[in-house]
Amino acid sequence: MKEIELYHLTHCPYCINARRAIEELKNENPAYAEIRIRWIEESEEVELANSRDYYYVPTIFHGDKKLYEAKPTHSYSRIKQSIRDAFEQVLSA
Repeated sequence: MKEIELYHLTHCPYCINARRAIEELKNENPAYAEIRIRWIEESEEVELANSRDYYYVPTIFHGDKKLYEAKPTHSYSRIKQSIRDAFEQVLSA
């Protein structure tokens, strides 16, 4: 099974949008449900989070490759499309 790491903060509005987008994407394309997501709450796994090169959450890594890092200007549709793109990269790897 393919796996990604998703760094997030529980109360972050962009992370909440990412979670919502992931559920929608899994419903739209069952192949996305085959991707295992390791949710890493950065305030609880500080050492692991600090070992990665990112600033904003949510951020998605597949292995050592950063596939997506949200920005404060990202709309829900931008987040969803970026996560879709990340899922496609993982499935094609």
